[in-house]
Amino acid sequence: MKQYVGMEVSVALAEAVKLANADVIAAYPITPQTHIIEHLAELVASGELDAEYIPIESEHSAMSACLGSSAVGARTFTATAGQGLELMHEVLFVASAMRLPIVMAVANRAVSSPLSVWGDHSDVMACRDVGWIQIFAENGQEVVDNAICAFKMAEDNRVLLPVMLNLDGFHLSHMVEPVLMPEQKAVSDFLPLNNYPQPLNPDKPVAMGDFAPPVIFTEAKWAQEMSLRNSYSTILEVWDQFGKQFGRHYRPVEHYRTEGASTLLLTMGSFSETAMTAIDSLRDEGCKVGLIRLRLWRPFPFSDIREAVKGISNLIVLDRAISLGGPGGPAASEIKAAFYGEENKPKIVSFVAGLGGRDVTPKGFEEIITRGIEIAEKGSSNEYEIYGVRE
Repeated sequence: MKQYVGMEVSVALAEAVKLANADVIAAYPITPQTHIIEHLAELVASGELDAEYIPIESEHSAMSACLGSSAVGARTFTATAGQGLELMHEVLFVASAMRLPIVMAVANRAVSSPLSVWGDHSDVMACRDVGWIQIFAENGQEVVDNAICAFKMAEDNRVLLPVMLNLDGFHLSHMVEPVLMPEQKAVSDFLPLNNYPQPLNPDKPVAMGDFAPPVIFTEAKWAQEMSLRNSYSTILEVWDQFGKQFGRHYRPVEHYRTEGASTLLLTMGSFSETAMTAIDSLRDEGCKVGLIRLRLWRPFPFSDIREAVKGISNLIVLDRAISLGGPGGPAASEIKAAFYGEENKPKIVSFVAGLGGRDVTPKGFEEIITRGIEIAEKGSSNEYEIYGVRE
């Protein structure tokens, strides 16, 4: 009989990595992801997971270790957050350009300064152009499921790209939630052994990541871009296979009570479930509002977004990061770009909220939606608004 288990989400994620039979764990602690690698250390020490556990001196070194282990064909996992992700930054580009199927969990955290250990999306939004597949989870079950899916996506020989799984720091990483852990046999049937096609071998030395003069650099980057864009169909295929086997289905853009709506709110991550409560309340009052959640951040799901808002008058985009000196939130910028030149596009309103771990309550979401509709109808002199800022 299937049974839910109450489990901290970070621990559940580590258990999912165990089910995936990861070969190498590169570990460096940083709040709020430390519980992930701590539990993996326990699993390796107890013999429950047969893997090499590598304690590293920094996040930069952690990702560098991942390059080596992945390049020899080992199933590789690491986790980080906030400043740790930014310290990895230059190595992230190497992982994707060298087509290494690393899986990394990011317990999203605000980036200094001022110092904050609490969650927002400023860390991952600073890394949106590193060439990784990037997925957002809303709850513990989605973290477990998409960790398993991430290995299958990354290691598919049609893809061979690293995958970043984003879970909100504290709002999700430290919550105890009911999670249905898949059985080992079912995961093993779903996730084949890693078959990296060109593993490094000292008996057959090759060069990787060589110096590239200007005459070939553009072509190399274009090939990388096409590889990331072409991964989209395989991502859908993996999610479809997972849904058929485990009964839980995922899509690049997911809907909640969008039928008959004239205004949609777009969210990413754990705040989406709080927003659902606000949507329910406004629906009960007769407001024609709905919610769409952006699960796949890279490759960006242009067609899915455009299809999701057909016939919609207003689209309110909520970011948990701010593009300083720019047009507001990074996701709102991407959404606006997706509709550039499109006919019959909705009015797009940008909000920034939840910075540095600040809560947005269901009532707060109602206020954002109400104010967003007002801006869409009457206009505003501001490019975007920050919700709840004290002046």
